[in-house]
Amino acid sequence: MAERFRPGQHIRRRSEFLRVYEHGRKVHGRLLTVFVLPTDLDTSRLGVSATRKFGNAVQRNLAKRRIREIFRRRVPEPACDVVVVPKSGFLDAHYSAVDHEFQALLRRPARPGRR
Repeated sequence: MAERFRPGQHIRRRSEFLRVYEHGRKVHGRLLTVFVLPTDLDTSRLGVSATRKFGNAVQRNLAKRRIREIFRRRVPEPACDVVVVPKSGFLDAHYSAVDHEFQALLRRPARPGRR
């Protein structure tokens, strides 16, 4: 029970997603696009944006569960808001490949001249 993805770790409101999109840094990968915005909160929070363009409801929910599990196991430090947008090859990729890319994207700085 100590390793649950707590309600305080969710980004739920549209305004919170928009704040991360507008003010956070954006980093692209082969399987994911990640937006990261440092915060003053006690813990990092996660939002997942899987639209109908990504796939049907079953595929979107599977992607969200996988991303939440990766985030839960490796919560970024220091505290930040993270919004993840899965790309088309996400579901075909192995779990470890997604995990590795997620960690690499969190460490990678945004390109110069970008957010």
